[in-house]
Amino acid sequence: MSTLTVLAGAVDAISFLTMGHVFTALATGNVLFLSFAVAGEGQSSALRPVVSLLAFVLGAVAGSLLTSRLVAHRRHWFAAALAGEGALLAVAGATALARNGSGSLTEDPDNLVIAIVAFAMGMRADTALRAAVPGMPTLLLQVSLIRLIHGLTSDTPETPHRHTIRVRLVATVLGIFAGGVLGTLITPWGTGRALLAVAAAVLIIAGLNVVLARYRLLAPDLIG
Repeated sequence: MSTLTVLAGAVDAISFLTMGHVFTALATGNVLFLSFAVAGEGQSSALRPVVSLLAFVLGAVAGSLLTSRLVAHRRHWFAAALAGEGALLAVAGATALARNGSGSLTEDPDNLVIAIVAFAMGMRADTALRAAVPGMPTLLLQVSLIRLIHGLTSDTPETPHRHTIRVRLVATVLGIFAGGVLGTLITPWGTGRALLAVAAAVLIIAGLNVVLARYRLLAPDLIG
C-alpha cells in the first residue's frame, strides 16, 4: 500500500506537470481548478478538470462492479483490480506516444489520455476503499495528516495498534511526497514513457500480490 501511495503521487505529478495542469487522482484539486475556470481565473480550462472528474467517477463505478464480482467468487480481487489499473495506465502511455510522440503534453493536452489515466485512478480509489487498510487510502493526504496529528496530541494510552496506525499514516504522507518527487524526476522522459513506467510498477505489485497470496496458502503445509 505504501508503494501504491508513492505511485499515486507520481501519477498526479506527471498529470499536473505534463498534461496541462490537471490532476487525475486528486479529485479535490480538479474541483478547485474547475471553480477557478468558471470564475475566469487560473491556468486550466474548464474542460480538462471536467473530463478528469467524470472519468474518475466512471472508473470508481467500474472498479466497484468489477471487484464486487471478484469478491463474490473469492478470486484475487486486489491483484485483478491492480492489473486492470496497470493495463489502463499502459494504454494511456501508449496512446500518448502514438498520438503525441515521446514528449510532454503540456503544450497540447490530450483529453483522451487524461480520461484514461483518471479512469484508472478512479478504479484505484475503489480498490483502496475496499482494501480498507487503516490509515492508507493511497490517494488522500489531508485525512491521514489530521489523523496523525490527532494521534500524536491525544492523551489516549499508547498501544501496539495505535503505533501501527501511526506508522501507516506517516507512510501515506511521506509516500505522496515521495511520489511527487519521483513523478517530477521522470517527467523528462515524456508523458507516455513516464506513464508506462508507472504502469509497469503497478503490474509488478499485482503479480507479487498473487505470488505472496499463494505462498501464504502453502505456508502451513511447508511448516508442517
